Amino acid sequence: MDGIMKYLGVVLLLLGVLCLIIYKFAAPVNWLLISAMVLELGGILAYIFINKKA
Repeated sequence: MDGIMKYLGVVLLLLGVLCLIIYKFAAPVNWLLISAMVLELGGILAYIFINKKA
């Protein structure tokens, strides 16, 4: 389980990028931008807090 949790931040970042790609090419609606922002911020914070060396 720790191996999966180690990559949680990266997965959230990739999902945020996917939302931005969908916004750009398929459906320009505001909820995609908001969800991308939340996923990107969550991914950055998860990456920092999960992978920091204590």
